[in-house]
Amino acid sequence: MQLTHSHPKKIHVWSSAVAVLILAICAPAQTVKIDAAPSHVANTFSPIQALGTTLDRIPSNTTDIFFEPGQIKQILEAGWGPITYRQNTELFVQAWHWNPRGKWSDPAGSGYFVGDATPAREMIRHSYGYSLPHRGVTRNSGAEFDGYSRLDDGDLNTYWKSNPYLTKPFTNEEDSAHPQWIAIKLAERQIVTAIRIAWAEPYARIYRVQYWLGSGDAIDEPENGEWKDFPAGVVSDGKGGTVTLQLSPAPVAAKFVRVLMTESSNTCDTHGKADRRNCVGYAIKEVYLGTMQKGSFQDLLHHVPSQAQTFTYSSSIDPWHQPTDLYVIPDRMESGDQVGLDLFYTSGLTRGLPAMIPVSLLYGTPEDAAAQIAYLEKRGYPISYIEMGEEPDGQYFAPEDYATLYLQWATALHKVDPKLKLGGPVFEGVSEDIKFWPDAAGETSWFKRFLAYLKSHDRLPDLAFMSYEHYPYYDGTCQGPWSNLFKEPEILTHIVQVWRDDGLPDGVPMFNTETNAPGGDAAVDVFGALWLAETFPAFLTAGGKASYYHHAMPYSTPHPACSNSWGTYHMFTTDHNWRIKQRTSQFFAAQMLTQEWAEPTDAEHRLFHAASDIKDKDGHVLVTAYAVLRPDNQWSLMLINKDYDNPHTVDIQFSDDDAKKGRSFVGPVARITFGKEQYTWHPALRDGYADPDGPAARSTLPAGTDHFTLPAASMTVLRGRVD
Repeated sequence: MQLTHSHPKKIHVWSSAVAVLILAICAPAQTVKIDAAPSHVANTFSPIQALGTTLDRIPSNTTDIFFEPGQIKQILEAGWGPITYRQNTELFVQAWHWNPRGKWSDPAGSGYFVGDATPAREMIRHSYGYSLPHRGVTRNSGAEFDGYSRLDDGDLNTYWKSNPYLTKPFTNEEDSAHPQWIAIKLAERQIVTAIRIAWAEPYARIYRVQYWLGSGDAIDEPENGEWKDFPAGVVSDGKGGTVTLQLSPAPVAAKFVRVLMTESSNTCDTHGKADRRNCVGYAIKEVYLGTMQKGSFQDLLHHVPSQAQTFTYSSSIDPWHQPTDLYVIPDRMESGDQVGLDLFYTSGLTRGLPAMIPVSLLYGTPEDAAAQIAYLEKRGYPISYIEMGEEPDGQYFAPEDYATLYLQWATALHKVDPKLKLGGPVFEGVSEDIKFWPDAAGETSWFKRFLAYLKSHDRLPDLAFMSYEHYPYYDGTCQGPWSNLFKEPEILTHIVQVWRDDGLPDGVPMFNTETNAPGGDAAVDVFGALWLAETFPAFLTAGGKASYYHHAMPYSTPHPACSNSWGTYHMFTTDHNWRIKQRTSQFFAAQMLTQEWAEPTDAEHRLFHAASDIKDKDGHVLVTAYAVLRPDNQWSLMLINKDYDNPHTVDIQFSDDDAKKGRSFVGPVARITFGKEQYTWHPALRDGYADPDGPAARSTLPAGTDHFTLPAASMTVLRGRVD
């Protein structure tokens, strides 16, 4: 994202302070109004519980450096309260060995791994992911650069297999209630009349081959079309083996083709019959799609063991794996260290507070999840909440499939501890309702259907909280205007309302468990600071429970999709040895939120609605405000001036309808400002730097000050007592 705005930056030999003074004298004061009536409280929160950060996976060659006490000390100075541990393995279609010690389901040393729940003398310092050998997806919203599908890898000795926990022995429902599927995406619409499927064991007895009819992308725009059976695409007596089906006597132009499976042979795969998980679901060695010409099959697919293959997708993946599937490349996050849970808890990073912990769900087992939580409780580590899996929407999971896994895992976890607070679905960063192919009733809302499944099984109480991630603005190019800042309050308010409209009960809190503003150098320029200053109080004002900044570690590397910057998602730059070199704009914004706007204590803060009449010619609100009454009885206002070029002088008005009178600051007012006058980013990829590089400017305004000047492109905290 480039830092662009409506006017080019002006460089003057005279000081910016003089410019501010002249504009302040010439321009009339504009108004920020706070609805301060005690009966109109928008929300309450404790910053020690509501303003949090995250720990994500990091390259394995950085762990020891990042967790040095001196590094941790600098991270903690940002002031974040709670922390949530992010589970990156599921994004990359990997099984997570949270404990390197454990037991394989097959005594020969393969299958389904369960970590050892008994703490040992040696603490867990590192943990890693294992690539799944029965993968059926070329790429998804996490695995965009790694791995490949076994459906068209050109190797008949490999195969895709669906998740056994979605079958009747585990769901207690007919397999048709959880149909499994594979989908093929051609590079463009082409004539399709035939399919060849090399089935593995277990194969589908009943299945149908379908093509996508609609204006949208079948995978990413599932509400903009429908699946239609090929005229001869329905099979009700499948026998396995390699089958070639003439799907249609007439040519059909298609870009997306799906095989929908509803009844399994329940025969055992290559791993044997000793484990019933090997004998349920569906498996395919290779799939071919094209036409029949004079009795000869003409294949349209590109079969290679890489992401150069024709894209395929699958409904689920069997988490079976073996030791050789360990995936570690030292300098890459996607193959790196899921920091050991003992190191996480004992490093000081949690501040001794209860932490939000994930369990592997999409590619794990309920036994392993239960063992993980049992281990943490035996160690005496405090747990606030447990997130169930990671981004099922980005993994193309059907809501009912995720829901049945959720309940199986919930049952296992509550046997360990009935008091555990479980939640999800941990949606990836979204701004609109998530859609899925319509069910029998025509419903396309993923979250509505997930909630409906829990209700129909009388298990809605198992959802103690709802969580999702928030990454606004990203358009795939890492380019974007400064004006994106105007969108943030509306985006947050809208998506919170969407989840409530979908049926989330009022008593179930919402967590934004991973958030940042993606996109190139803007994230580490003043844009990133102003966005951060807005998104946390805006989410709380909209009714959220807590928000978590992504991420705490000074992991400085180019975002895979943002070639224009080294600086995305972090509060620090690092040297070439990975040690903290400089604080970025978001570090200073974090301190403004956690140390200045909020009082850094575990006590109730009352948040009130605020509004301004300061707009540009296009109607964008240039100054937004967030007002909190702190436990120390000071009113604290976060004022964000999104006008890149101009300061604004404002009059602060407190309105109390309960008392039928207005209020105003009395006594001195503390003023803390951070913006482009204090900080400017200079792009240079890995060697990018800020100059000036903070800190925030501080002053005390005398009693009786009527107007307050907000510098251009800045965040300002005004704090004082109100009559």
